[in-house]
Amino acid sequence: MAKRITVPARAGSNEPPKIIVKKIVGDDHGGHHGGAWKVAYADFVTAMMAFFLLMWLLGATTEKQRKSIADYFSPTLVETKRESAGSNGLLGGSSLMDKDAYPFKAAQTGTRALTVPLDATGGAKEGQGNKLRNEDVENFKRLSHRLQSQLGADPRFRKIASHVRFTPTREGLRIDLIDDADYSMFALGTTALNPEAADLIDTVAKGISSMPNQVSIRGHTDSLGYGDPRSMNNWMLSSGRAEATRRRLAMGSVLERRFERIEGVADRDPYIEKNPADPRNRRVSITLLYRGVHQQ
Repeated sequence: MAKRITVPARAGSNEPPKIIVKKIVGDDHGGHHGGAWKVAYADFVTAMMAFFLLMWLLGATTEKQRKSIADYFSPTLVETKRESAGSNGLLGGSSLMDKDAYPFKAAQTGTRALTVPLDATGGAKEGQGNKLRNEDVENFKRLSHRLQSQLGADPRFRKIASHVRFTPTREGLRIDLIDDADYSMFALGTTALNPEAADLIDTVAKGISSMPNQVSIRGHTDSLGYGDPRSMNNWMLSSGRAEATRRRLAMGSVLERRFERIEGVADRDPYIEKNPADPRNRRVSITLLYRGVHQQ
């Protein structure tokens, strides 16, 4: 509100009286100030409602449901998640490391339909390389059937025929010679082949001696250790068994220049991943490599 005050002129002065307008702010705060607390109270109630909703969600949902809710509220988060390799792209959320994905590791079965096909074309395999690969695929199939038939028909191998596994991989055809609790290809803790295992490798050598493919040999052990690892350990044992296998193949007319790689990986690539001490992890892998990639 405003108040007008008239100030009379000085005596004898011809000046008109002055008028002063004074604005007075009232002491009544019941208008605007009275609504401020309502805004603060509304914010407080909203925050409490969100808090109790959060507490209810934590108590009423499972871990998987909470993860889905969190993912929904962070759609722009760029993160490589352990269980979402590939997202919804080529492999449909699966990884090549999955147990039933493409069999390029020892324990993988390769049973899933959506995998990288053996006869996939394109890229570096086009042209002559692709032709050689297709020939190798057919040759490997015939070799597998022939060796399996020989092992099944020969009385010498009745005990160990089930220890031989043939697995197509991205590198080529892998032939695994696997131990178990009742039988070992090598004398315990040594690189000396047992007579049956030596005959078995001789049979494999005859089957692959006429093939043009390079050969890779990898030795494996279980996780059982030694008293003094300085004198003998699983690295030395796996490497020694791979070399012993190479020598036996060479005695069976596999030419020296065909050996591409000889290595021992100790217990780092177990066949039974859940139990590194399982005797089936002791094995030697002989891989016939695809041509066109390793021999160009």
